[in-house]
Amino acid sequence: MTEGAFGDVIVKPSLIHGFGVFAARDFRAGEVIFDTSELRLVTAEDPLREGEEERHCDWLADGRQVLLPEPARYINHCCNPSAWKEYRNVVRRCATAFRDIGAGEEITHDYRIDGFGDVVWECNCRSARCRKVVHSDFFQLPLALQIEYLPYLSDLYKRVFREKLGRLGQQMVTQVPRRPTIAIFRSSIAPFHSS
Repeated sequence: MTEGAFGDVIVKPSLIHGFGVFAARDFRAGEVIFDTSELRLVTAEDPLREGEEERHCDWLADGRQVLLPEPARYINHCCNPSAWKEYRNVVRRCATAFRDIGAGEEITHDYRIDGFGDVVWECNCRSARCRKVVHSDFFQLPLALQIEYLPYLSDLYKRVFREKLGRLGQQMVTQVPRRPTIAIFRSSIAPFHSS
């Protein structure tokens, strides 16, 4: 891979890891940064070909492996991401901004959103929220982060992990701070009347 421009983003060396995707212009929160079709499914019948790398793949919650096209394959993980992978259906996805992103800023995802499995790696994102060691499974995140990321899970992920997400919902109910109950007691003592 060499550096290159892809519409409103640029692929170039990253301080996080290898190459990264950088904004060529400002993006507003909620704006689609780029929209892309996945290159292809990787299967036993159609395995990775010469020059293709497993690290450029994404694993869907139902077990399918997808080879990502450029520039999607170069988006690095960050514990305080600027974007997320928004699935429009199983074969189309886009990078959507979590927050405003300035021109020149690296566009990152938190790989744990829609994450599963038992892969652990050292994180080099350098963000204030960096956990230093990252576990691929969404359900290994602290409860507060699971709750924060819940709206960004794909429909496929929600279907596959429906039971675990149900348990998460139960945990959320027990973790929500309750308002103090104000009890009003009737006194058996006759009210004081002044004359």
